[in-house]
Amino acid sequence: MGNALSRLISSLFGEKEVRILILGLDNAGKTSILYRLKEGTFHSTVPTIGFNAEQIEVGKLKAQVWDLGGQESIRPYWRSYYQEQEAVIFVVDSCDANRMQIAKRELMNIIEEEELKNAVVCVFANKQDMPEALSAAEIAEALGLSSIVDKKWTIIATSALRGDGLKEGFEWISDSIKTKA
Repeated sequence: MGNALSRLISSLFGEKEVRILILGLDNAGKTSILYRLKEGTFHSTVPTIGFNAEQIEVGKLKAQVWDLGGQESIRPYWRSYYQEQEAVIFVVDSCDANRMQIAKRELMNIIEEEELKNAVVCVFANKQDMPEALSAAEIAEALGLSSIVDKKWTIIATSALRGDGLKEGFEWISDSIKTKA
């Protein structure tokens, strides 16, 4: 009986670990999100030079997550990590209206990558706890998300500081990957 139940659970949720990239411009909160999810608390971080890699479980999703540095000099190396990724979390600093066009350009470059053609995209409109934050709808418009028609995507208002929206984003990723399979 236990074996049959285990097989049923595996068929529904899979035992396979999914591969997720966390990308975005520097200072968007990528590393803070990763460690909020892994440890459940907020940590101040320093700019990531290179990458952070962690295995995390959020709800029913078990994932190998790669958080890549977002400085302009590092962005060309992102493509070295694209192979076999099933999801991309693109983190946007909701308070950084001045760099939305740069964020849009980087996101559109990611979406056009052949190696990521089957990856789902979840945009985290981060820093929603700040009074000057643009709304998720404003960010979706600034990034031109409605023009993305050949890829499954969503945008979620998040706060790495408070943890808001992070679990919902990973649940969306889990559901999206399941329905794709």
